[in-house]
Amino acid sequence: MSDTTIRQCIEACLACFVECERCSSACIDHGSMAACVKACRDCADLCHLCVSFMARGSALHHELCKLCAAACQKCAEECGKHAAHHACCKACEEACRRCAEACLACGKSSSCC
Repeated sequence: MSDTTIRQCIEACLACFVECERCSSACIDHGSMAACVKACRDCADLCHLCVSFMARGSALHHELCKLCAAACQKCAEECGKHAAHHACCKACEEACRRCAEACLACGKSSSCC
């Protein structure tokens, strides 16, 4: 795995973190959007943690990337349910899908650290 793969994953995680935070803040006032808010918060926290682990070169970041990808996929599915009516959900869904892809690529190999 190259440094480029890790850099791309960090960038995707940061973008996803921001979109999840924005989406959860926007959706918190909608009582029927509790599942969306929870998925966004879980995803944002894991993205942030993933960035920290990758930035310090932790040997555990590969396992964390796999978990982050799962959270991103779950969040993308939840936000996708609301994307037609809420721009924040559409942006979050897209960021989560990109992040899941990047995290899966980064989580495939433990040879770089």
